[in-house]
Amino acid sequence: MIIHTSFIPFGGFRAMTLWPFIFIKGKMPADYVINHEKIHLRQQAETLLLFFYIIYGISWIVQYIKLRDAHAAYHNIIMEREAYSKQRDADYLKSRPFWAWTKF
Repeated sequence: MIIHTSFIPFGGFRAMTLWPFIFIKGKMPADYVINHEKIHLRQQAETLLLFFYIIYGISWIVQYIKLRDAHAAYHNIIMEREAYSKQRDADYLKSRPFWAWTKF
């Protein structure tokens, strides 16, 4: 379910997923942005939500220690690597294997 909002925490993000919602700031973004967020919905569902945030947080910390750059660390989070690499493939979720994020 998509919810339009005027505020999203954590910097300049235009969209954010908190299962089962996709929060959109401003006008409706491109389809690939929605697809990116739908990939996160799938990741959250298959990791029983709580584990998604634990893995996501640990991945960011590890990447930040390695890279010493918060923005680069975000883009190297294991969940984000899958979402960014597959966001423009509109059919990806139809054939996506369970726990596909582990391959990223």
